[in-house]
Amino acid sequence: FSDTGVGVDPEHLSRLFERFYRVDKARSRQTGGSGLGLAICKRLVDMMQGTIGVSSRPGNGSLFWFEVPIRLVV
Repeated sequence: FSDTGVGVDPEHLSRLFERFYRVDKARSRQTGGSGLGLAICKRLVDMMQGTIGVSSRPGNGSLFWFEVPIRLVV
């Protein structure tokens, strides 16, 4: 998934998938976001032995990606 939003500063990229982490500290739970969405995604991908990541540049949007192995049951 990619977007053309404001992007994420490099200092925040390593923490984006932590529980309750929000880049914008001014946003409260009442105005949106609990900081759990990306942590849940990471947990699910980890459970499937996959990888998840993000690349972003301020002013140019972000690219979120994940890969999970395909397991065929015969």
